[in-house]
Amino acid sequence: TSQWLKELGMDDQQVAKTFARFPSILGLSLETNLRPKAQAMRTRGFTDTQLVSLFVGFPRLLGSRLDVLTHRMDVLAAQGLLAEQSLRNTTTLTEAKFAARFESAA
Repeated sequence: TSQWLKELGMDDQQVAKTFARFPSILGLSLETNLRPKAQAMRTRGFTDTQLVSLFVGFPRLLGSRLDVLTHRMDVLAAQGLLAEQSLRNTTTLTEAKFAARFESAA
């Protein structure tokens, strides 16, 4: 996991900060969890630099379910709202609150 985070562009300090803020990352699979999330974000326009910023600043994002994360990115993108800050802000919303705030506006 630490090697993968470094391949994204994190330095040792950022990796340590990410682990300290979200220790559960150590239990997440690279192949079935972390890499697919990063790839889903890349295909929606996020750069590795942005991924590093998101994962260091809000490592809990890595614990989100892939289907929920991709759905939210797609809804935000359809409304022209997909950006680092909007993704960070909406990740903590329950599915009902996200739907009420963004899907009813779609």
